Amino acid sequence: MEDLLKLALCAALGFALTALLGLFIIPALKKAHVGQSIKMDGPSWHKSKEGTPTMGGVTFILASLAVAVLWAVWQGDYAPLAVFAFAFVFGCIGFLDDFAKLRHKENTGLSAPAKFLLQLAAAILFTVALRYTGHLSPDLVIPFTTLSLHLPWPVYMVFAALVMVGCVNAVNLTDGVDGLSSSVTLPVMLTYAALGVGVSNKLGFGAWAAGLFGCLVGFLIYNHHPAKVFMGDTGSLFLGGAVCGLAFAYNMPLLLIFVGIVYICETLSDIIQVTYFKATHGKRIFLMAPLHHHFEKKGWSEEKVVTVFTLVSCIGCILGFLAFSSVIR
Repeated sequence: MEDLLKLALCAALGFALTALLGLFIIPALKKAHVGQSIKMDGPSWHKSKEGTPTMGGVTFILASLAVAVLWAVWQGDYAPLAVFAFAFVFGCIGFLDDFAKLRHKENTGLSAPAKFLLQLAAAILFTVALRYTGHLSPDLVIPFTTLSLHLPWPVYMVFAALVMVGCVNAVNLTDGVDGLSSSVTLPVMLTYAALGVGVSNKLGFGAWAAGLFGCLVGFLIYNHHPAKVFMGDTGSLFLGGAVCGLAFAYNMPLLLIFVGIVYICETLSDIIQVTYFKATHGKRIFLMAPLHHHFEKKGWSEEKVVTVFTLVSCIGCILGFLAFSSVIR
């Protein structure tokens, strides 16, 4: 009960700080004319969103930093700061991407090779740090069993780096409808918070996840449809780093298959669409990719897309928690 109270306090702090920061940061973004550009080949009905302030992810990045720092001071546990640092590096890459878009006044930022190399470097450094601080082993816990698959460290390092980069970009791809990425990530953070209570010596990670849950609820005050601010790549890449960073910090990378089901479906829809389009010289499987745009084309409102996708995320998270119940004390 005491641990649950600590997590609840972290969530409340994250919510309050993000909601408060939004009151100051969003007007500042408007004043600085930090407005979102909409792709010409994107959904035509999104053109009305042109100029909406972006980089709003700064609110929950700062608030989650405060949660991590206060937890370290309060409990003497600095582990959450390591995950924050990892996510923050990705947030910085996102910031550079957002800045490049604003400078060029179009929805094209850093080049794909530049982003990939920066993200790969961050993933490798984080994996090495987790290994040498004792939070990571090359044993993959098999879902729904007590078994694990031992991998040689070099193989595991390559696996980890690629999964991290893929996960971060999948979360980024999901950020295409008002409140979607924030809402889908809420049950993911709740799952990580619950694992912090259930897995030995991981309460700090659970506390930070609970704090980030509160941050996202606070951000949704401004980000729900019609959005007053977008998180930008600054926020979505930070969230991607948090999602995969916590999975590896818990030493449960395969948990991402479950908690990341929406991110995976969004990414697969994009890959399938592009591959099929090129192979058939112009034919499409989806009305528009990624997947959330397909359902918008089918007539779903943004609110319906967010509600259904979040429910799917909830189901995936429940299955993920059950799949790894063998490691819960």
